Amino acid sequence: MATIRQTILCPTCRRLISRNETACPWCGASHPGAWWRRGFGLLNGDNPQLALKTIISINVGMYLISLLLNQGLPGATQGMFGSLTPDQESLLTLGATGTVPVLQLGRIWSLINAGYLHGGVMHILFNMIAVYQLFPVTAREYGTSRTITIYCFGGLAGFILSVLAGVPITIGASAPVCGLIGALLYYGKSRGGSWGEAVSREVMGWIISLALFGFIFPGINNWGHAGGIAGGVATAFVLRYRERQPENARHQFIAALCVAVTLLSLGWGLTEGAVAFLWVGM
Repeated sequence: MATIRQTILCPTCRRLISRNETACPWCGASHPGAWWRRGFGLLNGDNPQLALKTIISINVGMYLISLLLNQGLPGATQGMFGSLTPDQESLLTLGATGTVPVLQLGRIWSLINAGYLHGGVMHILFNMIAVYQLFPVTAREYGTSRTITIYCFGGLAGFILSVLAGVPITIGASAPVCGLIGALLYYGKSRGGSWGEAVSREVMGWIISLALFGFIFPGINNWGHAGGIAGGVATAFVLRYRERQPENARHQFIAALCVAVTLLSLGWGLTEGAVAFLWVGM
């Protein structure tokens, strides 16, 4: 009786191969069927929907937790949207960043957490719409792994620049979103041609809208936006896009490291939030 060989998509080049291959016959990747390769493969491929849904879910989850924590700490904000607006103490507990948390309180980890915190329902709604629109477009040109890394480093760069610029307290996913915008800007300018020019025009529309929005409405962290765009451009330059270099195991490893550090940092913030909630409830 003939044996049916199990087939998989190579985690590196995404071509159909046997699970038992010791090396991919197409790209040469070592042990493409190994469990750790398949794990990194979740960060790869042409379908970024799992990563996109995870990012949106984490943002929504952190927002709901900040609202829950808001009820357990004194000084909760009031007003028409008071029940949907976390107070500053709750946001600081979970990881709002800026000169106060980083320079005065020594919370370096807040540079990561701040990108997953929001000050109100409209704040998170607009940011999640932007993530929903921009993440798949960026993944189409860079692959899922590199897009995750760009998102993380864009947020980090935006908040580092915010601290250097003297912003006391800041939150929001607009900094990592601007990382995606920066990566697309680099792609369009670097690639050129009719498609590159079309991408550049679309991205410049986003940048102009952000600039106008930032100067018209008070409380917008323009430094975070600028730093996010710069971080996205720099990360995209280092990692390159698909047409210049196919996604490989190095890209997957960097993305996995970003995910691990992010989850650890968010876990630290949630632990502090749980302690504060229980302490107030005692």
